[in-house]
Amino acid sequence: MERFLTRIAWFVGLVLVQVLFLNQIYLFGLATPFLYIYFILVMDKDVSPIALMLIAFTLGLVIDVFCNTPGVNAGASVLLAFSRMRLLRMFAPREEFENYEPGIYTLGIGAFIRYALTAALLHHAALYLLEAFSVAQPGYLALRILCSAVLTVLLVMAIEFIRHRR
Repeated sequence: MERFLTRIAWFVGLVLVQVLFLNQIYLFGLATPFLYIYFILVMDKDVSPIALMLIAFTLGLVIDVFCNTPGVNAGASVLLAFSRMRLLRMFAPREEFENYEPGIYTLGIGAFIRYALTAALLHHAALYLLEAFSVAQPGYLALRILCSAVLTVLLVMAIEFIRHRR
């Protein structure tokens, strides 16, 4: 029960931080951090893929409702949830792959950064492509995806270090 309540608190907290603060950031006219993907990235491995995609859809839909973006965040979040196991298989040590919560201390700092950056690039590419529905300016679009992904990963790493400070 405690784990469930903790997940609910993280869900609500990340939505509030995203909607109230982070959506107002538009660094250099390029980068907006999407910290809510942290919830999907560090979800326990015991959550089934279908449940994870439903959770990701709900998370994205809640963000979409508050941001008036019709399904953009939901679609990108479901794609991230769908791809998460493949990403974990790419970056997780084989002997530790069975039962754990992905994070700095389970994957290691280097592997977690690669995992988070790849996931953020995938999510942001889907998000910005769905939002623009065009590749008229591919250089600008790629720069927005890259800058937003790097900013998101920096915030994810900050939360990981604060959350697991011992």
